[in-house]
Amino acid sequence: MQLEAVRAPVSWLLWVRELAATWSIDLGALVLAIAAALLAHRLIIRLLGKLIGARHVFLRLLLSRTTGPTRLAMMIFAASVVTQWTAFSPAVVEALARGLLIGFIVLVGWMAIIAIGIAADLYLQRFELAAEDNLVARQHFTQIRMLQRATDSAAVVITAAAVLMTFEPVRQYGVSLFASAGVVGLVVGLAARPVLSNFIAGIQIAMTQPIRLQDAVVVENEFGWIEEIAAAYVVIRLWDRRRMVVPLSYFIEKPFQNWTRKSTELTGGVVIHVDYSAPVDRIRDKLKEIVSLSPLWDRDVVNLQVVDSTEATMQLRALVSARNSSALGDLQAEVREKLIMFLQRDHPAALPRRREEVDLGPAARAGVESDSRLRDTAA
Repeated sequence: MQLEAVRAPVSWLLWVRELAATWSIDLGALVLAIAAALLAHRLIIRLLGKLIGARHVFLRLLLSRTTGPTRLAMMIFAASVVTQWTAFSPAVVEALARGLLIGFIVLVGWMAIIAIGIAADLYLQRFELAAEDNLVARQHFTQIRMLQRATDSAAVVITAAAVLMTFEPVRQYGVSLFASAGVVGLVVGLAARPVLSNFIAGIQIAMTQPIRLQDAVVVENEFGWIEEIAAAYVVIRLWDRRRMVVPLSYFIEKPFQNWTRKSTELTGGVVIHVDYSAPVDRIRDKLKEIVSLSPLWDRDVVNLQVVDSTEATMQLRALVSARNSSALGDLQAEVREKLIMFLQRDHPAALPRRREEVDLGPAARAGVESDSRLRDTAA
């Protein structure tokens, strides 16, 4: 009996040691396979980079963007091969298989997002945003980038849903869980309303294009240019280099000004207040001379009009046109400066003056009249 009592713990210890040895060997083989896959991937990427060289820009771009997914694919392949030859317990094998399945689903979603990005870049290569007449380019860039973000979001949602469906409780009881969580779903839906509204607004902007990249807009009484259209917001570069961040839904729900909706050419005005004695014809000729010598003018619109008058001054408006909003702003500043210099130099009496009438009284008027008679006599 004593011998049996001693043999039982010894056999149990031997079994534990054997199990630990088996697990360590299997786990070491798994880690070694993953490490070998990472090393092989690094060598292959380096070799392909040397073979492609610097001339094939597209192939180098494709290689750099697919480095992460191909690394994950090789890790999944190595782990799946080694798992078939290990002596792990069925529960551990099932957990590893599920992990590899999740990794494969993530890999597919990742590759889909990369494929969408590469297709978008290939399509947009034919357009140039830096060109002067870039209306068509801005249309295509805005539409493709917005659709790309929408499809990326859809790919992420589908990938997450596929990962969740690998778990049996979610797949089997999903309907009942969603039905029983109606109140929670309502609260979450209300909380996510801004996100959903921006997502829907992004699709509407991509299709209808009320704004495009590099459009000149006036939002909340601020003038600027559309610098970035993200998935949830729009960045507007203001004239003084500040950045205004506006939700996407703003451009669907509220009014704003778009100066380059149909074309990049713009007409702007320069307002100047002058005295009633100002020679309007001379100022009009000077305006034509100024814009004819300026490289910013597009040779289309130039005109000077008297648009208003007060009890003291006339209001002149000089209309000029330019190729785009940036050139128009510079041209307006140039016209304003040179017209003021022209009036100061050649017609100082045309600048605004304040006139006042002073009642001198009988004695003062008599003194002024006597001084006038004395001057006439001396003459």
